[in-house]
Amino acid sequence: MLDPREPALRLPDVDVASLRANIDAALADRALLQDATGLYARSVREVVWRLDQGQLRVAERNPNASDPESADRWTVNAWIQQAVGLFFPLSKLETVRAGDLEYTDKLPPKHDLFATGVRVVPPAVVRYGAFVEKGAVVMPGLVNIGAHVGAGTMVDTWATVGSCAQVGKGVHLSGGVGLGGVLEPPGARPVIIEDGAFIGSRCVVVEGVLVEEEAVLGAGVVLTGSTQILDVSGDTEKVLKGRIPARSVVLPGVRPRKFPAGEYLVPCALIVGQRKASTDQKTSLNTALRDFGVSV
Repeated sequence: MLDPREPALRLPDVDVASLRANIDAALADRALLQDATGLYARSVREVVWRLDQGQLRVAERNPNASDPESADRWTVNAWIQQAVGLFFPLSKLETVRAGDLEYTDKLPPKHDLFATGVRVVPPAVVRYGAFVEKGAVVMPGLVNIGAHVGAGTMVDTWATVGSCAQVGKGVHLSGGVGLGGVLEPPGARPVIIEDGAFIGSRCVVVEGVLVEEEAVLGAGVVLTGSTQILDVSGDTEKVLKGRIPARSVVLPGVRPRKFPAGEYLVPCALIVGQRKASTDQKTSLNTALRDFGVSV
């Protein structure tokens, strides 16, 4: 089987603009990928290798976005998402062994985690094409291709970081958290968890929801692209969708909704307060959990 990590099967010296042009050409004409060692197949492998090494990212924070509610707070690199999608047809199913355990997959395991200072606890899986920064810990769970996990982040037991999800520095993903993945449609924003956020046990965050810096999600919060996020911390309810503002403390809730068959309670998320803007983030987190009775 062709090893996608081999320099001879990639384009190590090609600039990003040329890689993007080659990916665009392959998307327009998939027949260009029929030559497994040709220019376009090698371009796809190079993009995935650079994702694996942290040299490219599916989404990047825009330092010039002054408005925290701005739609351009993050820029999505759709062509990189698409390159990940093209990578799978180039790969063949193979047997992967870990001691006596046997798996079948199209991706080789991620290598050199010890050298990069990442702790991965058996039987955790970090797939090739994902990048995990030094000091992160991955308990038994999954970090999928295209994902980016920042330094000092804890991916706790049975937490899942879906394909292309972006997780910042110093984040805690508690046990059983599910961050959804996305490869299409092109340009769709992946799930983004910014620096210092705390995501409680069994939370689900999917469909490109953005959780901003130092926000706290209590156990069991479910956030989809259409979930109503209700800020009830003030005198007047405010309704948000797709975004948890920085340092918000969020609990799961329900609200009535009328259907033809009657009125039923549907899930929502309640912003009940703000995490204190303290320089000691651990103290700030503990205070938020205690003051607002957040289950984790």
